[in-house]
Amino acid sequence: MDDLDDSRFPFLDGVAGVLVDGGGRILDCTAAAEQLLALPASTLRGRRVRELLIEPTEGGVDGEGEPGLGWAGRATVRTGGDSPLDLEVRILTLRGAAPGNRHAARFVVLGAPADTADRWRQDEAFTRELFLQDRIGLAVFDEQLRIVRTNTHLLPYSGVPSSLPGGRLGDFLQPQDAEALESHLREVLRTGRPLVLAEELARTLVDPRSGRMMALSAFRLQAADGTVIGATVLFTDITEQYRARRRLALLHEVTAAAGHTLSITENAQHLADALADGFADVAVVEIAAAVFTGAEPVPDADGRLLLRRTAVAGPPEAVPAPGDPVLVGPAGDTGPEDPAEAWTITVPLNARGLLLGRITARRDRWKDTYEEEDRALMREIGARAALGLDNARRYAREHRAAIGLQRSLLPPAVRSVAAVSTASVYLPTDTVGGVGGDWFDVIPLSSARVALVVGDVTGHGLHASATMGRLRTAVRTLADLDLEPDELLVHLDDLVAQLLVESALVADIDLDAEFGAGSASVAASEYASKARPARPGRPEPSTFGGTCLYAVYDPVARVCTVASAGHPPPAVAYPDGTADFLPVAPGPPLGVGGLPFESVRVELPEGSVLALYTDGLIERGEGDIDAGMAELLRRLALVSAGQGSLRAAGQQLVADLPPTRLQDDVTLLLARTKTVPAADTAVWSVEPDPAAVAKVREDATAQLAAWGLAELAFTTELVLSELVTNAIRYAGGPVTVRLIRADALTCEVSDGSSTQPRMRRARLTDEGGRGLYLVAQLTSRWGSRYTVSGKTIWTEQELPPEPGGAGHDSPR
Repeated sequence: MDDLDDSRFPFLDGVAGVLVDGGGRILDCTAAAEQLLALPASTLRGRRVRELLIEPTEGGVDGEGEPGLGWAGRATVRTGGDSPLDLEVRILTLRGAAPGNRHAARFVVLGAPADTADRWRQDEAFTRELFLQDRIGLAVFDEQLRIVRTNTHLLPYSGVPSSLPGGRLGDFLQPQDAEALESHLREVLRTGRPLVLAEELARTLVDPRSGRMMALSAFRLQAADGTVIGATVLFTDITEQYRARRRLALLHEVTAAAGHTLSITENAQHLADALADGFADVAVVEIAAAVFTGAEPVPDADGRLLLRRTAVAGPPEAVPAPGDPVLVGPAGDTGPEDPAEAWTITVPLNARGLLLGRITARRDRWKDTYEEEDRALMREIGARAALGLDNARRYAREHRAAIGLQRSLLPPAVRSVAAVSTASVYLPTDTVGGVGGDWFDVIPLSSARVALVVGDVTGHGLHASATMGRLRTAVRTLADLDLEPDELLVHLDDLVAQLLVESALVADIDLDAEFGAGSASVAASEYASKARPARPGRPEPSTFGGTCLYAVYDPVARVCTVASAGHPPPAVAYPDGTADFLPVAPGPPLGVGGLPFESVRVELPEGSVLALYTDGLIERGEGDIDAGMAELLRRLALVSAGQGSLRAAGQQLVADLPPTRLQDDVTLLLARTKTVPAADTAVWSVEPDPAAVAKVREDATAQLAAWGLAELAFTTELVLSELVTNAIRYAGGPVTVRLIRADALTCEVSDGSSTQPRMRRARLTDEGGRGLYLVAQLTSRWGSRYTVSGKTIWTEQELPPEPGGAGHDSPR
């Protein structure tokens, strides 16, 4: 029985065998039989099989009945340990026994524990049914990744050969797909770690279309001694589920892209890129031209609408150029359904009854055609994209309106007056909230002086623009009073505080029903007292706060006086190429109240460049403010050293802002200082005696003749006579007269009285009261301002043009 030793046949592990003669005696046995029966071979030899049986079997080899040919059944036997053992038994008759000669016959009896045999039977049934079922693909590979065995559903579509054993995946799959699958199997063979539900695309060589998406699970096969003999792969066709997931993911991506930005062009490009990522080979988004201006698209008399090719995505050689116009038919008709065009889908972009554009998705003709589910998906994508596009259109309309209002409220970008030459740059933000409330102004003052203003209003959008207009108007009104910068900011702060109270009242009037009657008056008192404690559950009312910087430059004294309400300090570039920030101590922002503002006086050489700006410039998108201020000084020093155009210098200062959308408006005002030479001013002290008026007239006439302005002498004599006479009569001494020749002729009369002059209408019977009226009629502008020692009354007269159209010889 050595030849029956099951140790040489691992697949017979657990099977015991004995050789039995025709009389039922055991002639020999295998080692497995010794182990199974717990009896040595020497004890088993010669024993009758019947002695081992607890229950005799019919048709078996027990020494009594005729042995059956190929009998199989179960029997219970005794073991060496006296414990019964249930066996699955199979009797095989050996050749060579004469018919009818029972004693000459020889039999091989094979047995295995009944539970082991049941498990074998279950394994066999499982394997057989696994290869026969038709919903899960099964393939067995050897260690060289050759196909050993498979069911008939390796790939349930055309292009797979009928005979697969011995072949490789690369024999019928696209090279990249075969390599992807084999890389998984090599990893399983190398590590022994099972592969669970890996998704891979399978496309055949003869049908290289979209292919089928497979979910793969694999495990390693090993012999009893641990030798790797191959791998088994289970695969399921999940193409439909995969396509459904892809459609849902695409819908979510398009929805997110539609709300990601309010830029029409960016929205269209996001949509085209999303469609071209697997769903289409070429995607085109065409949008009505009117959408870009925020208007509602209106078809022409024939019902056609002009669209602009806004965004395209796909291979460069197959993508049409963007920007080309195209006309679509009535009511956005995308054309008749052509069965031959099953690789193209075109859907309109309709929102609120308006046709805003259309989307086209196209596949290459060698790929799968679009299904009805794909067309339903495109219709849903079109509906969602149209909603986002309509939001962007309405935002574009408001954004353009806000920018238009903002720019209409700002002064000219380039300006030149006697004191300074200016240039400005304004870059509106593109955030969801709309443009901000940044603003600047250049205000001519008396005596050739100029006020430079820059401010930043809280918030964005039309509300911020309107608030900016109110504050700019207020600053201009206060500037006409010739107030010092710190005093002007005090008045402006009071105005903003009043606007805050009004805002609180308006907000709380609507909340009375929710928070109880009288809440408006409570809020008003809180704002008026500046306490403004937070109230849980109550929304903050609209605010009118902000920052402001106000500077006055005097070209005669070459002095700049600056005060700040929470605004960054101005920078100055000196003619020698250095740059620095003016030592301004910023006060509190507008609307806080209760704290003083401080003015600083700085002497500036002629040709210095002042830079007034908002924080959008020094933040430079998302950068650090300190770094932004240092960068501003560096650039300002470079443009100052060049002494070039201020407008070009402004563009250099705002260049290289981050490519991302600006988080805040960028406003920059540059002013190059000028001076009025001493030769263009004349000053006299006048005794408080009416007889001194004649001497003032004589001196003024002589000075005007020296300046070549003799034709202004008569008017100047009348003006000075009236102003000096009033100063002597009502204020006493001392009185000072000053003439300034700049871009206008300025006459100033200063006295020690703080009483402002008032023009009144004289009756026919009145002997006086017409002096200031005459002054106002004879001059282009007049006014008065307070000084440290009293007041100054001033007038301005336009200079006569010089021959040939040239201006006078005063410095620019």
